[in-house]
Amino acid sequence: MFENISNHLFNSEELKTVEKHISKYPTKMSAIMPVLWMVQEKEGWISTDNMKYVGQLLELPYEHVMGVATFYTMYFKKPVGKYHLQICTNVSCMLCGGTELFKYVSDKLGIKNKEVTSDGIFSIEEVECLGSCGTAPMLQVNNKEYYENLTLPQVDELISKFRSEASKN
Repeated sequence: MFENISNHLFNSEELKTVEKHISKYPTKMSAIMPVLWMVQEKEGWISTDNMKYVGQLLELPYEHVMGVATFYTMYFKKPVGKYHLQICTNVSCMLCGGTELFKYVSDKLGIKNKEVTSDGIFSIEEVECLGSCGTAPMLQVNNKEYYENLTLPQVDELISKFRSEASKN
């Protein structure tokens, strides 16, 4: 199915998974989100070259792939830290201290929005709604774990925990 593709990021097993995703939808275009997710899971982020690769796989223009990848904050367009902290500052989180939480973490780690600490352990990103309005303020770690109803001491504990885990690996 993918014989005409010059760059092969995915191995044969991964290409079978891509085919499986494509088979779920009426058009190849609809498989863009799970295929972008596969790239990110493999590479840690989605480069311009890999957006072009996804475009080749799904027979889509690069501009379309880039449009999807840049619209959703779940896709990282540059390398992120081992622990990527996304802090919601939309309405509910803002009213419950999300903006202060973001500033606190930014100051504590010494990095600004979308930056990575010099040791590569942490990156932070201010994001729009993460869909947890009832448990604001919150942050998400690595697109997978939600930490809700956060206080600044709880954030200190989380950062210490992640720093300790990173030092063991």
